[in-house]
Amino acid sequence: MPETPAMTVSNTVAAASTAPVPATELARRIGSLAGPTAVIALLQSCAQLVETWLAARQGTAALAGWAVVLPFALLLQQMSTGAMGGGVVSAIARALGANKREEASSLVLHALIIAVTAGLAFAIVLAGFPRGVFGAVAGATAAEAAATYAIWLFGAGAVPAWLANTLASVLRGGGRHALAARVLAFMWVAFPLLAWLLAEPAGMGLAGIGAALAAVSWAAALGMAVVVMRGGAGFVPVLRMRPSRALFVRILSVGLVACALASVANLTTILVTAQLRHHGTAAVAAYGISARLEFLMIPLAFGVGSALTALVGRAVGAGDWHTARRTAWVGALLALLIAGLAGAAVGMMPHRFAGLFTQDRQVAAIAARALSWVGPAFGGFGLGMALYFASMGAGRMRWPIAAGLCRIGLAAGGGWLLANVAGMGLDGHFLGVAMGITAYGLVTALGVREGEWSAR
Repeated sequence: MPETPAMTVSNTVAAASTAPVPATELARRIGSLAGPTAVIALLQSCAQLVETWLAARQGTAALAGWAVVLPFALLLQQMSTGAMGGGVVSAIARALGANKREEASSLVLHALIIAVTAGLAFAIVLAGFPRGVFGAVAGATAAEAAATYAIWLFGAGAVPAWLANTLASVLRGGGRHALAARVLAFMWVAFPLLAWLLAEPAGMGLAGIGAALAAVSWAAALGMAVVVMRGGAGFVPVLRMRPSRALFVRILSVGLVACALASVANLTTILVTAQLRHHGTAAVAAYGISARLEFLMIPLAFGVGSALTALVGRAVGAGDWHTARRTAWVGALLALLIAGLAGAAVGMMPHRFAGLFTQDRQVAAIAARALSWVGPAFGGFGLGMALYFASMGAGRMRWPIAAGLCRIGLAAGGGWLLANVAGMGLDGHFLGVAMGITAYGLVTALGVREGEWSAR
C-alpha cells in the first residue's frame, strides 16, 4: 500500500522518539507540510491586498466603512481557520498520533456542529444589527457605509466560511495539507475578479466585495465537503452517531482558548479604531490600511503554523515532548525570518506601501506614519503566531493567553497614554500597537520551554 501523508507524519514522529532529530530534518518536515499552505497564504494575501485597493476605489467613506468591518471579518477568518480550526487540527492529529483512528473519524461531526453554530452567531449579530454594532465603533457615517457590505459578507458568507475552513482543518489534521490547499486555491484565485465585477461593472460598490467573498466561500465549502467525505483526510468521517461531550471537549479545550485570543487580537484593533475616530474619518481609513498589512502576517505565518500544529500534535500524542519543543522552535525561527523581512520592507518604504491602496493624500500620509511604527514589529508578530499555533498542537495555551493580554494592554492602554498623556498624538497610538505586537511575540516565546511543555 502506498504511503499516505498521514502515515509519513506518524512514521517520522515514531522515529523521533528513538533518536534526536537534526534541525535540518525538522525544517524539511515543516517545509513539506507548510509549502502548500504557504502558497494558499500567498494567494490569500494577494487577494486581500486587491480587496483593500478595491475598497479604497469606492471613496474615503466606503474605505472607512470597510475598515470598521475589517476586524470582525478578520476575527471570523482567524477563528474558523487558525483558532477553532487549530483545535480541530490538534484534536485529530493527537488522535492519529495515538493510533485512535475511530476517534479521529468521529471528531469530524463535532467539528461541523461547532462550525455551523459559530457561523450562525456571526451572521445573526453582524448581519442582523450592522448599524448598531459598527456605529458603536466608528460612528454613524462609517456604519452606514458598512451596513450592506456586512449584510452580504456575514449574512450570506459566515456559515460557508466556517464550514470551508473547518473541513480544511480536518484535512490538515490528517497531514493532507496539500489537498486542503488545492481546494482552497480556487477560492482565493476567483475572489478578486468576482469582487471587482460585482463592485464596479455590476454597480454594487462595497457590498459587491462582501457578496463575492460569500459566493466563493460557498463554492469552497461544497468542494471541501466532497473531498473530506470521500476519505481525503486518510479516514472516512462518521456522521451517523450521537454527539459526545468528550469529543467536543477535545476540540473546544484548545479551540475556545484560541478563539478568545483571536477575539483579543481583534478587540485590540477595534479599540484602537475607536480611539482614532476622534481624529476623523481619514485616520480611521488610514489605520484600516495599516491593520490590513499587519494582519497579512497571519496567513504568512499560518503556512508554518499549520504545519507546527499537526507535527507538534503528533509528537505530543506519541509522548515525544522533546521533539515537539524543537519542532516548535525551528518553525518559529522560520516564521520570524519571513515576517521580519516583510516588516523591514514596509518599515523602510511606508509611503510607497500606503500609496498602493489610496489616492487620498491625507489618508496615505497617516497610513505611512502608522506603517513606519508598526512595520518593524512584524517579525515579532510572526514569531508569536508560529508559537501560538505550535502551542495549540501541544495543548499548552497559558502563555499565549498572557501574550494576548499584554498585546491589548500595550496597544490600547499604552497607546492611549502615549497619545494623550505623553503628547505624541497619532504617533502614540501607532507606537502602542507596535509595542503590543512585539510583546505578543516575546511573551509567547517564553512559554515554549521544558518546564511548560512536558507531560503532566
